[in-house]
Amino acid sequence: MTTDGYAGGLMDEHPGDLSPMRRVPRSARLVLGTANAHKVGELRAILAAEIPGFDTEVVIGVSDLGIDSPVEDGVTFEENAVLKARHFARATRLPAIADDSGLVVDVFGGAPGVFSARWCGHHGDDRANLDLLLAQLEDVPEHHRGARFVCAAALVTPSGEQYVEVAEVRGCLLERPEGTGGFGYDPIFQPRGHSRSMAELTAAEKNAISHRGKAFRALADEIASVVARGGR
Repeated sequence: MTTDGYAGGLMDEHPGDLSPMRRVPRSARLVLGTANAHKVGELRAILAAEIPGFDTEVVIGVSDLGIDSPVEDGVTFEENAVLKARHFARATRLPAIADDSGLVVDVFGGAPGVFSARWCGHHGDDRANLDLLLAQLEDVPEHHRGARFVCAAALVTPSGEQYVEVAEVRGCLLERPEGTGGFGYDPIFQPRGHSRSMAELTAAEKNAISHRGKAFRALADEIASVVARGGR
């Protein structure tokens, strides 16, 4: 875990560069710093399962507020997770959690890595990213198709408190997509010790072993503490 404080908090940082947003509901205590609906669902489920009595109604997604996402120009998952969480905490004056995650392929020296969501050249086209990666792996034998999913999860408060956790799940890459669940590269990623792809697991099975599940469970105590004190 990494914790850092920032004198003066986040509210002193260039408030003029934020895009207009819709009003934050009074009940909100925590912002999920992603516009990816799949991630929002996963994070709500993970937090509800990990924190006793956790009320998902106090959590709001940035897509509900109309806030633009920052440019993810970090060179590590940790840097991108923190810059997103800081951006949304400053914009909403609420604690924000965000993650940056991706696929790290051994034979590619760690790529796609932080470029996983835009591997095909533009952001958010899961199918195009997956198809390109499979084409690039076409002649790679099974014993060289090792890979891991990595997730850096960050919690940042308006006062500048910062917590970061990093987790991963190792596995191998299949030759063709299997399963219809999950998103991203899930259909071609088979977790170590399993005979099914990530996309063939139930949501509960995936959350129990996934990089994102591990990282946010490690943050659960800090998240619960922040929410308990009123989201400040």
